[in-house]
Amino acid sequence: MKRILPTIQTDVRLQMRNGFYYAVVFVAVVLVLALTRLNVPDYRYLWPTLTLGNLLITTFYFMAGLVLLEKSEGTMEAQIITPLRPAEYLASKVATLGLLSLLESSLIVILLSGFDFNWPLFALGVLLTAAIYSLFGFIAVAGYDSINEFLFPSVLWVLASLPPLLYAAGVSDHWLFWLHPLQAPLVLIRAAFNEVPNWHVAYGLAYGLVSVGVVFYLSLRVFRRFVIRREGTR
Repeated sequence: MKRILPTIQTDVRLQMRNGFYYAVVFVAVVLVLALTRLNVPDYRYLWPTLTLGNLLITTFYFMAGLVLLEKSEGTMEAQIITPLRPAEYLASKVATLGLLSLLESSLIVILLSGFDFNWPLFALGVLLTAAIYSLFGFIAVAGYDSINEFLFPSVLWVLASLPPLLYAAGVSDHWLFWLHPLQAPLVLIRAAFNEVPNWHVAYGLAYGLVSVGVVFYLSLRVFRRFVIRREGTR
C-alpha cells in the first residue's frame, strides 16, 4: 500500500494532464446527444453492447496511450529500477482506468435511463470489462514504441474482442461465446437491466474474475519480456 497509493495518485495526475478526463466527458456528451436523437424507446437490451463498445476506447486505447507516453518520456525506464513492482504498476493503471470507466458509463446510463437498474451488477460488469480491456491494451502495445507501429495490430485486437458484441446484438448465441473473457462481464451488465437466470450472474462473477487473473498473469509475463529484459539489454 505504501507504493500503490502514490502510484495511483501519479497515474491520475498523468491522465488529467494529458486530457483523458476531458476526452471521456466529450465522448459521453456526444454519445448521449447521438442516442437522444435516435429516440430509442428502451435501452435495456442496448446497454451491454453500447457499454462494451465505449469501454474499448476508455480502457484498451487509453492504456496503450499511457504506455506509449511513458516510453516516449523515459519514465517507464525509470520505474523498472525503482522498488515499484510490475504487478503494482499494472494494478494502478487498471484501477484508475476502471474508476474513470465506471464514472463515465454510470453517467451515460443515468442520463438516458434514470436509476431504474441494478447499479452494483452494472458496476461489477464495467470494472471487470475495464480490467480485461486495459490488460489487453498493455499486452497489445508492450512490444511497440510508437502509435504508428501499434495502430494496425490494435485493429486485430479489436476484432478479437467483437464476438461478445455479436452475442449481445443477437447475431448468434453459440455456446463458444461463453468461453470468451469478455462474455462474463457482458452477462453481468445485461443482468443489471434485464431478468436473467441466477446461474448467469454466478458465471459472470466467477468467469470474469478468473479471466482477469489469467490476463493479469499474461500481462506480467509480457512486462518482463518487453520492458524489463529489453531495458536490461540497452
